[in-house]
Amino acid sequence: MIILKSQREIGRMRVSCSIVAEILEGLRALVRPGVTTLELDQFASSEALKRKSKCAFKGYSGFPSSLCCSLNDQVVHGIPDNNPLKSGDILSLDFGVVYDDFYGDAAVTIPVGDVSDAAMKLILATEQSLYSAIDMAVPDNRLGDVSSAVQKFVESRGYSVVRDFVGHGIGRNLHEDPQIPNYGLPGKGVKLRPGMVLAIEPMINEKSHEVRVLDDNWTVVTCDGGLSAHFEHTVAITENGPEILTRI
Repeated sequence: MIILKSQREIGRMRVSCSIVAEILEGLRALVRPGVTTLELDQFASSEALKRKSKCAFKGYSGFPSSLCCSLNDQVVHGIPDNNPLKSGDILSLDFGVVYDDFYGDAAVTIPVGDVSDAAMKLILATEQSLYSAIDMAVPDNRLGDVSSAVQKFVESRGYSVVRDFVGHGIGRNLHEDPQIPNYGLPGKGVKLRPGMVLAIEPMINEKSHEVRVLDDNWTVVTCDGGLSAHFEHTVAITENGPEILTRI
């Protein structure tokens, strides 16, 4: 687990995270019916190169793309392809870069064209659960306070928390300790300290929490075919409370 001990380190982390935020914002503007996720992946790669950063996911444990594109019942780690998006789809985009030896990581779920009320409610609840968790990311709280905030919020609305995949610490490595489940008990786990940086990422299913991995060995889908949504921010713990590093 990295603890940022200087303003210089925090500044370097802010830069990598701002690159992620800018590129995700550009991707959001491109998402519409008829666009392919492969085109989105190419945009993300090109924009990262323009900013002299390296895409964090491409080649990571063999992942073939720069951008994770998870569609409808896909939870995480979807691989971009040439199939055009359709109105009514929901698309989760997860993206990270490394710049000046520090990583940034964030995710967003975007409605494509006109989506159902049920899909929109899932998207909004997942995003709101992320901010509920971030509110708990303050010094002397426990990691369980962050995790339980997600679980309490989404389960009160009838959704399920994915348990097989979790958030993580981040800094000089893409994935660092501690792991950050989106479920748990308040008051339990690691004590939060200034300088910690967490990638908090609720993955929320419309129906059951159960998931499986497809034959490509990457794409995770819901077992029951229900929709899934995913939001993520990289968040620094500071004396003054949480700082969202990947916010535009």
